[in-house]
Amino acid sequence: MMEGLKEALQYIAGLKEESMEPKVVEINGETYCSKDLHRYHRFPTAAALRVNTLTAVVDYIKGKPEELRESMILHITGPTQVALTSGLVDERIRETLMISDAVVNEFQFDSYYDQERFLIELQANFLETEDLRALMQVAGNIKSGTTASYSDDGVSQKTTIKAGVELSDVIVPNPVALRPYRTFAEIEQPESNYVFRIMDNDRGPGFKLVEADGGLWKNATMNRIKEYLEFELSEELEKHHITVIA
Repeated sequence: MMEGLKEALQYIAGLKEESMEPKVVEINGETYCSKDLHRYHRFPTAAALRVNTLTAVVDYIKGKPEELRESMILHITGPTQVALTSGLVDERIRETLMISDAVVNEFQFDSYYDQERFLIELQANFLETEDLRALMQVAGNIKSGTTASYSDDGVSQKTTIKAGVELSDVIVPNPVALRPYRTFAEIEQPESNYVFRIMDNDRGPGFKLVEADGGLWKNATMNRIKEYLEFELSEELEKHHITVIA
C-alpha cells in the first residue's frame, strides 16, 4: 500500500517538473515557446531619475553630458511630462535617463464644490485674471438663504439675490477664460474657456467649472514646452545630437 502511494507521489512530482520545462513548438514556420523566458546578462540600463521641473532636465543635460548616449530624444509625452530617452541601442531597446513630471493643481473640474471650498480652490489653483476676479465676486456674493431664484437657458445663468427687501439680478459670467496651474512652472500657463455652473440645494449653493475647449490646450502647451527646451538647449541639442519631439 505504502509502496504504491510512494510511486504515485513520484509520478506526480515528475509531471510537475515536466510541466515546468519550456517547450518549443514550430507552427506554420513560426517558433513558439510555452514559457516566458528572461535571459540573464541583458543589456545594462540605468534607472531613470525622477524630477519635477524642466530646469532639472536642462541642468542635467548641461552638467552631465558624459552620461548621454550618442543620440538622445527629449520626448514630450504630454503637457505634464518630459522624458530623456536614448535612441535605439543594443538589442533595439531604449534607455530612459530622466523623467520629469510637473506638479500641477488638483482642482476637480466638472465636480460641484460648496462655496467656501470653491473660493479657496480658485485662489490656490488659478492665476489671477479679470475673469477669475469676476467669477469670485459672483460666487462670493451668493449666500445660503439669500438666493431667491435661478434662471438657466443651458448656456448662461442668471440668479436673483435678495438683499433685505430688495431683489437684484446677477448675471453669471459664461464662458470664463481662466489659467489654472496645469503644466510646468517654467511655461506660461495656458488659458482655456470654462462653463461656470451654479446648483441650488438645501445645503446652500454649489459651484463647478466644466472644461469647454475640447483639450486643445494640451497640444498648445506641448509646443510651448518644446520651444522652451529648444531655446534653453540650443547648443546642446546640436552638439549631443538630441532630438526634441512632442
